[in-house]
Amino acid sequence: MIGPPANTRIWIAAGVTDMRSGFNSLAAKVQMVLEKDPYGGHVFIFRGRRGDLLKALYWSDGGLCLFAKRLEKGRFAWPRADAGVVALTTAQLSLLLEGFDWRQPVEAVRPRSAL
Repeated sequence: MIGPPANTRIWIAAGVTDMRSGFNSLAAKVQMVLEKDPYGGHVFIFRGRRGDLLKALYWSDGGLCLFAKRLEKGRFAWPRADAGVVALTTAQLSLLLEGFDWRQPVEAVRPRSAL
């Protein structure tokens, strides 16, 4: 996955979002509910009620981009809060988009090297 630029913040919109929402209604939610600027170059992630669909809103090069990802099995890990925003790192975003629980990543166990 190609990540956003280094100075880009990634925000999860906690709670449930109507996945019929498009550019304008998601941008309005970012402004009114999350109290952020949807045109500031940051990524805003939304999840539907069933939990298997995400939408990401991102301002880039003078236009809004809307991305969607659906899981074939399982649900995306999501914060328990009903409202507000949660900041993610690019590593956490990668885990989220692959269907892993970004909140509690499991550290890989490395074998000890023989001396």
